[in-house]
Amino acid sequence: MTHSTTLWVHGYRSSSTLAAFSLFSPAIHLHSCTPHIANGQSTTNFLSSSCTDVLAHSAGDNSNIIPALLGPKLTHVKVELGKDVQLNCSALLNEKDVIYWNIWKKNGKDPNVHEEEGTRIRTSEGKWLASKILRIETVNENNLNFSYNCTAASEGGIDTKSFILLKKEDPVDIPGHIFTRGMIVAVLISVVIVCLVTVCAIYRVDLVLFYRHFLGRDETLTDGKTYDAFVSYLKECRPENGEEHTFAVEILPRVLEKHFGYKLCIFERDVVPGRAVVDEIHSLIEKSRRLIIVLSKSYMSNEVRYELESGLHEALVERKIKIILIEFTPIGDFTFLPQSLKLLKSHRVLKWQADKSLSYNSRFWKNLLYLMPAKAVKPYREEAEVLPVFSQP
Repeated sequence: MTHSTTLWVHGYRSSSTLAAFSLFSPAIHLHSCTPHIANGQSTTNFLSSSCTDVLAHSAGDNSNIIPALLGPKLTHVKVELGKDVQLNCSALLNEKDVIYWNIWKKNGKDPNVHEEEGTRIRTSEGKWLASKILRIETVNENNLNFSYNCTAASEGGIDTKSFILLKKEDPVDIPGHIFTRGMIVAVLISVVIVCLVTVCAIYRVDLVLFYRHFLGRDETLTDGKTYDAFVSYLKECRPENGEEHTFAVEILPRVLEKHFGYKLCIFERDVVPGRAVVDEIHSLIEKSRRLIIVLSKSYMSNEVRYELESGLHEALVERKIKIILIEFTPIGDFTFLPQSLKLLKSHRVLKWQADKSLSYNSRFWKNLLYLMPAKAVKPYREEAEVLPVFSQP
C-alpha cells in the first residue's frame, strides 16, 4: 500500500503562503496556494486564492507513464430502447493509477446504470492494462444523449473519454396505403404475366407465323437445299388408300406450293424415270429441308421403308433434316415405325381431320406451316380457299 501524508503550513503575514504537501512514495506532490487579503484579514478560501500544482518524482524512478485510455475520446453508441448495453472502458496505467466511471447527474444516478468491478492485466513492460465495464439495463429515454465519462487518473495527470447513447433509427415503415397499392400492383402484374404466358402457350404457333410474316424471314436462302420438303407416302394406289394417295400428290402440293410458296419433292412427279430408284430417293432427301411422312396403317411397304430409313439417317446422323409426321388415318399403335424415330425431338405428329382441316386457316395447316422452314416467297392466290371434301376415314 502507498502511504501519504499531508502537511499544512499556515502563515499570517501579508505575504504569507499557505502550502499543502501531499507526500506519496516515491513521488512528492506539492500543492501551494497564496491567499488574498481582504479588510486586513487573511483568508484560506482556496476558491479565491491562486494555486500551483507541482509533481516531483523521487530519484531513481523514471518509469511511470501518464495514463492513456484506449480508443477515441468520444464514442457514439446506437442502442435500442428496452435492451441492455455494456460500455467498456480500457486504459494503460501504472500500478497505483485508478480508472472509474462518472455516471452522476444533477438529480442523481440512474437506477439502471451499474459500474462493474474492473479487471487488470500486467503487461510485459511492467504496466497494467485495466478495463472497467458500465452496464446499463433496459435502456430508456433518460439514458440517451448523456455523456458517460470514463476517467483514468494518476499522479502525473488524467485522461477522460466519453460515451453517448443514441437511439437506433427504426426501419422506415411503409405507409399503409402505399403498401396496399404496391400489393395490388404486384398482384396485377403477376396476373398479367400469367395471362401473357398462357396466351403465348396457346397461340404460340400463330405468334411465330405472324413474326415470320412481319419480318419476312427466309431460312432457305443460304442452305444449298433444292426442296423445302420430301413427301413420303404409300405409292400403291388401291381403292382402300385412294384418298391417302390423293392427299399426298394433290392436296399437299396445292396448298404448300401454290398457296404458301413452298417447293415439294413428289416421287411420282420429280423422280426421273430410268435412274436407280434407291439412289435417286437418297439424293432427293439430301436436297430437302424437311421429310413429310403421310402415315397410314399400310404405310410401311418396302419402298417407303427405305425413304424413312434414309430420312432417319439424315435426321439422326447428319442432322440435316427434320421429320414431320402426318397421321392421315387414325393409328392407335405406332409400333410398326422404327424405334429410332422416338429419338427425334423435332418431329411432331399432325392429325388430318377431313371435317376440320379443309380451310387454309385451320389449325392443321397452321401447325404444318409452323414446322416448315420460314420462307418469304409470295404464293399464288388463284386457288380456292377451301379444299375438296374428303369422306370420313
